[in-house]
Amino acid sequence: MEKTNRPISGFAILLLCLVLLAMAAFFIVNGSRNDMTEYNIIGAICMVAFVFFIKGLMIVNPNHARVLTFFGKYVGTVKANGLLWINPFYSSYRISLRSQNLEGTPLKVNDKMGNPIEIAAVIVWQVSDTYKAAFEVADYTNYIKIQSEAAVRHLATSCPYDHMEDEHADITLRDGGEQVNVLLEKELNERFAPAGIIIKEARISHLAYAPEIAGAMLQRQQATAIVAARFKIVEGAVGMVELALEMLSKKGIVHLDEEKKAAMVSNLMVVLCGEKAATPVLNTGTLYQ
Repeated sequence: MEKTNRPISGFAILLLCLVLLAMAAFFIVNGSRNDMTEYNIIGAICMVAFVFFIKGLMIVNPNHARVLTFFGKYVGTVKANGLLWINPFYSSYRISLRSQNLEGTPLKVNDKMGNPIEIAAVIVWQVSDTYKAAFEVADYTNYIKIQSEAAVRHLATSCPYDHMEDEHADITLRDGGEQVNVLLEKELNERFAPAGIIIKEARISHLAYAPEIAGAMLQRQQATAIVAARFKIVEGAVGMVELALEMLSKKGIVHLDEEKKAAMVSNLMVVLCGEKAATPVLNTGTLYQ
């Protein structure tokens, strides 16, 4: 459990160190010149005191902390900023409390349906518990890198790439958007909790099919898009033909028997559904000749 240590200001100690250094120089120089043993002893004591007090001085920058230990025992964390003085026998370990970015490299992994894909994420993290970051894991920066890759892999295997692979999927990697990011943040927070790390933001930065199937999947997507477009075209054309026949019959412009209606429907469908402009054919006789 993290404990806050509140050391005293280091400016008074710095002034004391300067005084001790000056006294040590004065007594040692005069003792050597006048061959006065007492001066030399006082100068040596002042020098030892100077080294003792100067060793306890430390500078803590904004959004940084120092974890303190006393012969292997955790005594607290210093989060105050400025020039401070601690027990010179304490050992200190510097930890940054700033928000940091981790840009993951693209990982090749199989999605829920077994398709190989490439996925990567950008993570914004911050140390929240210095005790856990310093003592619960061996190297918290390396721990973050490895666990983030594991979380991204687990997310990829838990969801299909898109609805083409699983039409009944609630969340897909491609269309999930914010829901996918929420799932990733939740898993990362669970994995990073033992190291005292919190996730401020996590987002998918790269998502694509693996190169070996990218071409085939692109063709599949194009075919699906073409079929969907054709369906809309045919649906619209049928409606227009139906409306045309209804209006012709309602206004009595022309009376068509079933054979003529079939011919008209055929011609209209060709005109409306054809990819190229229709070429008119002039019939100089009748429909029956």
